[in-house]
Amino acid sequence: MQRKSFLGTCATLFAGSIAARGASVFLREGEPDARLRVPPYLKPGDTVGITSPAGAITEAELQPALQQLRAWGFSVRIGSSIGKKDFSFGGTDEERCSDLQQLLDDPGIAAILCARGGYGSARIVDALAWDGFRKHPKWLIGFSDITVLHAHIQRHCGVASIHSKMCNSFPDDWDKAEPIQRETVLSIRDALQGARVLLNAPANARNRPGSGEGMLIGGNLRTLENLAGTPSDIQTKGKILFIEDTGEYAYSIDRMLENLRRGGKLASLAGLVVGGFKIRPDDPGEEFGRTLADIIAEKTAGTRYPIGFDFPIGHQRANFALKCGLRHRLAVRIDGSSLTELQ
Repeated sequence: MQRKSFLGTCATLFAGSIAARGASVFLREGEPDARLRVPPYLKPGDTVGITSPAGAITEAELQPALQQLRAWGFSVRIGSSIGKKDFSFGGTDEERCSDLQQLLDDPGIAAILCARGGYGSARIVDALAWDGFRKHPKWLIGFSDITVLHAHIQRHCGVASIHSKMCNSFPDDWDKAEPIQRETVLSIRDALQGARVLLNAPANARNRPGSGEGMLIGGNLRTLENLAGTPSDIQTKGKILFIEDTGEYAYSIDRMLENLRRGGKLASLAGLVVGGFKIRPDDPGEEFGRTLADIIAEKTAGTRYPIGFDFPIGHQRANFALKCGLRHRLAVRIDGSSLTELQ
């Protein structure tokens, strides 16, 4: 078969796969809580697969992460998407999908660590088959663009996952790394081995005091907005939502949160956790005139759940691991807040 013909056939099959799997029936409101599955926690000798469902990365860039994973006693399997490049992507859609699918289906893989974010997971998520993953659940790890996969897994599979730094955030020289860099990377190990999450946030005068319990969901705000109306859309009723973002204008943050508000996603939360937000300065003459806290106060007006700011989550060095899908307690005070895993 000629190369052009072969590639055309692959593209056709991939498009057909998306059409077929995108029509799958997702879990109804409340079902993920009842059917939640916690993947087995890792022990020495278990294998962590590494893949790049979004942006491109080289194997050389993985070396700091590989060294740490092996130092923790884990074996590592490098996926076929590593080292591939299709412009900004870690290979074509078909290549990235195939690589992630193999790791999802392989019962010998105990966890899947995404190499980096960027953009790309939304282009392949509907072509993935989840039957093997449901039979043999495993920890999927990442953040930013990987919010797509966290949300999809919770909506379709009711399986817990880990929101955390990825391979491109491991320090090049462990001994010279800042303490916060080491602590956040070690939080991935701790989460994988079963340690319960406990995050603290500093005092913030705009905190809304109170406490609430519920399943923890969320991730990158821009990505959550983009999931609206798709099979990966989040369900928020009775849950603790966490959000973070970077490089957005204040008016853009307002627009994203307005999308969630109009969709009813901010109406019945058990709590709201606000992580790191690096907001781009307004252009001269285009000042929006509202801070992040102002925007959140507007969008949550009339609600009574606790809201805690400045949690160490997001596109920053202080980005600790969280277990999406597990029940947590959010306790908020003016003088500080905490988020505690309950199961």
